[in-house]
Amino acid sequence: MSATPAPTAPVPATHHEVRLAIRPEGPLTVDHFQVVEAPVPAPGPGQVLVRNRLMSVTAVMRTLMRDDAELPMPSYVPGEVLWGPAIGEVISAPGTGPYPGDLVAHRSGWREYAVLDPADAQPLDLDVLPDPVAHLSQGFTAWLGVVRGAEVRPGDTVFVTGAAGGVGSLAGQFARLHGAGRVIGSTSTRRKAAYLTEELGYDAVVLRTEGSIEDQLRAAAPEGLDAVFDNVGGEQLRAAVALARRGARIALVGGLSGQVGGESGVLVEMDTFALVSRGITLRGIAGADHLDALPQWRKEFGRALREGTVTVPHTSLRGIDQAPRALCELLAGRHIGAVLVEL
Repeated sequence: MSATPAPTAPVPATHHEVRLAIRPEGPLTVDHFQVVEAPVPAPGPGQVLVRNRLMSVTAVMRTLMRDDAELPMPSYVPGEVLWGPAIGEVISAPGTGPYPGDLVAHRSGWREYAVLDPADAQPLDLDVLPDPVAHLSQGFTAWLGVVRGAEVRPGDTVFVTGAAGGVGSLAGQFARLHGAGRVIGSTSTRRKAAYLTEELGYDAVVLRTEGSIEDQLRAAAPEGLDAVFDNVGGEQLRAAVALARRGARIALVGGLSGQVGGESGVLVEMDTFALVSRGITLRGIAGADHLDALPQWRKEFGRALREGTVTVPHTSLRGIDQAPRALCELLAGRHIGAVLVEL
């Protein structure tokens, strides 16, 4: 996506939006969505009309399709338009900012046009984060898990689960920036493993599709783990605890092993006495609890992007009609990094 918006075209009478057709049970398919044509929404007094240009899909969207999701955000409702992170070009505005032609980040994705209150349209500051894609990344979650959750320190051996996804692909890079001596990731395929080691600087990779995670992890980290960034849960978290050294810090960031199937939680059996005797810390990390860290994250992330020490791996699909497929493929582990849709 270009940082400079294209010349504004006349606003059509109708646009396309994606609605949740039915709540899924089991694996998500494109049949759980409806792509419909609807009138372009008309802004009210003081509101902003935005033409969306780019949106992201994330694993948490599958959990939001449950009616009992225990998340600090509203669940999706069958028959209604979905929502999620997007970048759009302002088409019309009340005159006090943002202004027509501005690029803004907001939460009304899954549609071609959106009406927003000005407070909900955050102008993109490309001086801070020079790549528009970075504004849709899950970089804040990755950075928090590394810095405040796992408290990665110089020389640490760090294990990142789900390392090839939108969060994990950044977490490993942030761990290295904060001095990690050895970074190990988990993923599902040899293709992804090669990308992690050859492009993102991982030292070793364990494959969840090729035998015992604990055995592979023990071979990759024979002296144990100092810090863990867990985005998966299940067997991978259990293996990480088994290999955690005394005083290890484990950041609990996500539950992909349950989210893929639409579950809201992941049960993990572990020896709590071992946690106590080895002084291991498990810490749940949610961005909403650490908003004070946003300025520090933006400063560090922006500097790393400009210096080329961090990249934002991503895959893009084109057209709003591809958004349902994009989410299904993300959950199936088809792509590396963030999954975006160009609208």
